[in-house]
Amino acid sequence: MRPEELYLTDIVDAADAIVRFLDKIERDDFLKDELRQSAVLQKLIVIGEAAAHLSDEFQSRHPDVEWRDVIGFRNIAVHEYFSVNWEIVWVTVTQDVPDLLAKVAAILATEYMGKDNEAM
Repeated sequence: MRPEELYLTDIVDAADAIVRFLDKIERDDFLKDELRQSAVLQKLIVIGEAAAHLSDEFQSRHPDVEWRDVIGFRNIAVHEYFSVNWEIVWVTVTQDVPDLLAKVAAILATEYMGKDNEAM
């Protein structure tokens, strides 16, 4: 089993990629860009999959992150792909993903940074 730190890193990396993919992109351009939509959706799936691997205990320690929503979105994207509402995806990736990125990066910084150095 992978350590939770690696799942958190997956979330940060995927969220950061989404932010990069949407740099200087307007809503209407995103809604017309199938390639960009596919790339963003794939990263959202990675985020949801990584979140689903975090233990219930870990998720309970961090109630400020909407883990169930993150995981639920992944389930919709994977199992009901043709019902994905791209307007909702736009709001999610422009508002929720940057917030998620900040929260998970803060968890990584407070719980895992310097951990290897302490053992030395």
